[in-house]
Amino acid sequence: MVFLIPGQGLSDNLDCPCKVIKVTDGDAVHLLDRSSAKYHVILGGIDAPEKKQLFGKKSAQNLSRLIAGKSLEVEYNRRDRFGRIVGKLIKEGQDINLQQIKNGFAWHDKYARKDQSKLDWALYSAAENEARNRTMGLWAVPAVPPWEYRKK
Repeated sequence: MVFLIPGQGLSDNLDCPCKVIKVTDGDAVHLLDRSSAKYHVILGGIDAPEKKQLFGKKSAQNLSRLIAGKSLEVEYNRRDRFGRIVGKLIKEGQDINLQQIKNGFAWHDKYARKDQSKLDWALYSAAENEARNRTMGLWAVPAVPPWEYRKK
């Protein structure tokens, strides 16, 4: 099932439920839909550490623990400049993107405001603040945000 934001359309349809076949890192996965079409999905609204960064592997492991081999839904409204779907993964009603932030393995991507509903924006921001206050995951040490790491 594909969920679209009103007023926006897509030229393709992801036929969910989809099965996770690979967790690339803490904010990217490969999925197969019901027709066995393969999709690369970037988890929208979050930014996880890069693979070679501190907590990069742990972030990917946490995401894998949450969804590897599972069936899930994908809510999305766009593709990025590389053709990857940018969306929200939903497993049994649980927002997996949000869970990555809650577990302390991703930042809320503040640049994604146009891609998130007001409710998601508030939930993701609050989850990051809570994880930071509880020093969970990457908040336990002075971690470099991935957008700064990529600039180097």
